[in-house]
Amino acid sequence: MQPDKPEQFSLTTITLHWLVAIGMIGMLAIGIYMTEAEVYSLYPWHKSFGVLIIAFVVLRVLWRIKNGWPVPVSQYIAIEQNLAKAVHWILIIGTVLMPVSGALMSALGGNGIDIFGLELMPRNPDPENPGRVLPHNGDIASFCHAIHHWLGYIVIGAVILHIAGAIKHHVIDQDATLKRMLGARRVHSE
Repeated sequence: MQPDKPEQFSLTTITLHWLVAIGMIGMLAIGIYMTEAEVYSLYPWHKSFGVLIIAFVVLRVLWRIKNGWPVPVSQYIAIEQNLAKAVHWILIIGTVLMPVSGALMSALGGNGIDIFGLELMPRNPDPENPGRVLPHNGDIASFCHAIHHWLGYIVIGAVILHIAGAIKHHVIDQDATLKRMLGARRVHSE
């Protein structure tokens, strides 16, 4: 795997970025829809894709640690640099904590974890009422639920800021920030 260069991101960086971005945005949208509309039939799909996303998130974090943070294509004012760093950290941490908190919420709440029907951790059915489950640790499951819920809104805000920043770079600054994430090579210093 080739590392990033200041003028061009590697295929690994681009692929992991877009897999995690599309996966997380989709999961956030489905998560809001299924909780607001009470569409419980989507929970198995949501959990399955959540478990799958964990693998790509871990690869992305390890790649970011190995490869370092991207070099900005230009010099920006301090507030813009600090906002960009904060948003990137929220996105990195959020993409780790969202699927992990969801998995822990489900597992510790007694609902088990499975991926497309393959049971990774069994449900903990209530012997007196098999349609219900008994939590393994209700307090921690509730804490994970709160993290999953509120962090979802924080990540949505960070995604909106991230997209707005990419559009600003492309339309107002007319620099290669967005083009670089789409695989283009920066031809000259901006």
